[in-house]
Amino acid sequence: MNIHVRTDAALPRHDWTLEEIEALFDLPFTELVFRAAEVHRRWFDPAEVQMSQLLSVKTGGCAENCGYCSQSASFETGVAATKLMDANTVVAAAAEAKAGGAQRFCMGAAWRDLKDRDLPKVAAMISGVKALGLETCATLGMLTADQAKALKEAGLDYYNHNLDTGPDYYSTVVTTRTYQDRLDTLAHVREAGLSTCCGGIVGMGETRRDRAGLLHSLATLPAHPDSLPINDLVPVPGTPLAGAQGVDGLEFVRTIAVARLVCPKSVVRLSAGREQMSRELQALAFMAGANSIFIGSKLLTTANPERDSDEALLADLGMRPMTMAKA
Repeated sequence: MNIHVRTDAALPRHDWTLEEIEALFDLPFTELVFRAAEVHRRWFDPAEVQMSQLLSVKTGGCAENCGYCSQSASFETGVAATKLMDANTVVAAAAEAKAGGAQRFCMGAAWRDLKDRDLPKVAAMISGVKALGLETCATLGMLTADQAKALKEAGLDYYNHNLDTGPDYYSTVVTTRTYQDRLDTLAHVREAGLSTCCGGIVGMGETRRDRAGLLHSLATLPAHPDSLPINDLVPVPGTPLAGAQGVDGLEFVRTIAVARLVCPKSVVRLSAGREQMSRELQALAFMAGANSIFIGSKLLTTANPERDSDEALLADLGMRPMTMAKA
């Protein structure tokens, strides 16, 4: 593919074409990583990593049929449905996370959408975690405009709502909500003044063009995601994607590098799947522009590297926690 890509890529753009993004993927690997590393240094200290920790505050029983998810009521995965946790328990878990080095505490509920009846309890969690001096993030499914405003008033900093994959592959992964449904929730989040956390998953059987399509969707949003998580699929027995082939490590790093180039000011997170990555692969991803990880031994329902392992890796790489802005 002979597509010229503009050389001012360190400056945020919202007019990327899909063909330009595909051309980035097609660059020689070392050239792509070099370009991404240059852009990373334009906006961030490359030795710093933002640390988040995630807690499932309501597990299982979700009405969505996302083909990768252990928490869907549509699949037999062995994950039991639970009720929404009480705020005091969540705040206590957040305090432990802070003591373990977390800078942001993320609360996830397995819902299709947030119900108004649950809003006061969720708001209490958010305000309690915020009072600890942590950044707050939540992922609760689809939101209305009024719900987004209420979460902002409770002290929420970030709202996570992933696009999952490119628009052309989306219906292969989930059919219970549309791509536009996800874009509408992101619009409500932005309009409420919340920061957005939005990315996707690789390794679900999609093509490179689909991965480019995901990053094209993110790069052409009215505002780039403040946090951009890239998840490497963790196949869950019982889900439709249990037998997915996945992508090799170099293709994963390419995806990180292109994300850095097209959304240069976003904090790009190595999210789910680090447990199955080698130290060397994670180091390559950091070279390519990743600058955030989840810490803690568990994400929502899947394993994550232990704290000691992460501390050793970052020490060996000469990396340190990101300096956070004062509230």
